[in-house]
Amino acid sequence: MSSTVPGIRIQLLNDHSPNSAGEYVLYWMTASRRLCWNFALDRALEHCRAANLPLLILEPLRCDYRWASRRLHSFVIRGMSDNAGIAAEHGHAYVPWVEPEFGAGQGMIEAVCARAAVVVTDDYPCFFLPQMIRAVAAKIAVKLEAVDSNGLLPMRATDQVFPTAYAFRRYLQKSLTPHLLQFPKANPLADRSVPRLRQVPAVFAGRWSPTAPELLACQPHLLDRLPVDQSVLEGVAKGGAVAGASCLSEFLRRKLLRYGEDRNQPDADGGSGLSPWLHFGHVSVHQIFSALAEHEGWTVGELGDPKKTKGGRSGWWGMSEPAESFLDELVTWRELGFNMCSKVRRYDRWESLPEWARQTLDEHTGDPRPHVYSPEQLRNATTHDHVWNAAQRQLLEEGRMHNYLRMLWGKKVLEWSPRPEDALQVLIELNNRYAVDGRDPNSYSGIFWVFGRYDRAWGPERKIFGKIRYMTSDNTLKKLDMQAYLRKWGTPVPARRR
Repeated sequence: MSSTVPGIRIQLLNDHSPNSAGEYVLYWMTASRRLCWNFALDRALEHCRAANLPLLILEPLRCDYRWASRRLHSFVIRGMSDNAGIAAEHGHAYVPWVEPEFGAGQGMIEAVCARAAVVVTDDYPCFFLPQMIRAVAAKIAVKLEAVDSNGLLPMRATDQVFPTAYAFRRYLQKSLTPHLLQFPKANPLADRSVPRLRQVPAVFAGRWSPTAPELLACQPHLLDRLPVDQSVLEGVAKGGAVAGASCLSEFLRRKLLRYGEDRNQPDADGGSGLSPWLHFGHVSVHQIFSALAEHEGWTVGELGDPKKTKGGRSGWWGMSEPAESFLDELVTWRELGFNMCSKVRRYDRWESLPEWARQTLDEHTGDPRPHVYSPEQLRNATTHDHVWNAAQRQLLEEGRMHNYLRMLWGKKVLEWSPRPEDALQVLIELNNRYAVDGRDPNSYSGIFWVFGRYDRAWGPERKIFGKIRYMTSDNTLKKLDMQAYLRKWGTPVPARRR
């Protein structure tokens, strides 16, 4: 079968052949939760055209994953509502299914796969998803493919694990150009040559019936019934492709021009804000890149010469300075995390840190700590540091934290914990429980950066930190505009002099 989806993005997960008696091609949506700009969906539709079979899209949401909460569930469910509308508009069969109680989904995937000709799912390297799809691959008797739609660079384009952002950026600038000519389709469901499934399979008529529109609308009394952590309430961001596209449009229209100056300033709120929708797959990096290129009037011919690249943060893309600053975050830093998670099985463990970082922290484990806080004190933002408390309160209430303050937030937990290993576990717990964009390769990049990943040894050597980069709240207050931020989340401080 000919394919427009790059072969390097397709991973065969078992040795089975397509089911010649299959009634549909199943797209089992697990990570790229969108119906556009999605290589996995494109691949499923290729199978539909080759076999002249209809497409069935199944988007399930289990309730037993670690850190499952009302905040995370409601974000995903709003995305299901958008997907249901888009699929209906194009006449494709789409089944949203939110697990109503523990164990209710047992056997469902296998039952749906049994009547499929081919199964396509998402290739995502983080959290419980890799283990889940491999477990299903071993149970079913039909061909299962996982497709990488995570970034501009396919995860399997290289076997190298990059130690720094500079090293990865230099590789990107030498290798990315061909991949910028291979984008997923912006509106793949519009293809009328693909047959439509007349009705969803009978397996969904009983205990696995599709989730009701009232729950997809996130009616509060129905969210109340979900067996998830109800103490973590909805965050400020609302999930779904529509909200994600709106955030992207607003960023390009209002924030991009001053991105370089404003992104680190809490009062300016100059970041893109796109990470929650990127994490849950409601928007695609290809979609964002395409919109940015159109905004800039850019074509691929404006890229720098790969043979002359030096790995610099700016100049290679051939876009404006703020656009290139944004791309360094969107592509270099984001996809650096995917590189680590896809290559290192224990990416979330202490042992994955560079040897120099572990050594210097081990050497200073016995240093006296001026302050030591329990995980409960940290969670409740009851430290002596009003800047740190403000950042933690924003995380608790809104499900997000200002990007620059997230670095300080992590460094202070390292300083205030009995051992660096304890600090690591606290940061993973707080971030993954409360941040809408947590449980992501980028989450682990940011958290482990606190302990030296992707960084270098810094001098002078300090107590507690050793050669790990050091940050303080006092210096942060001197560098950043935070009056409005602290009025909202903490205690105001005198205006800094300019």
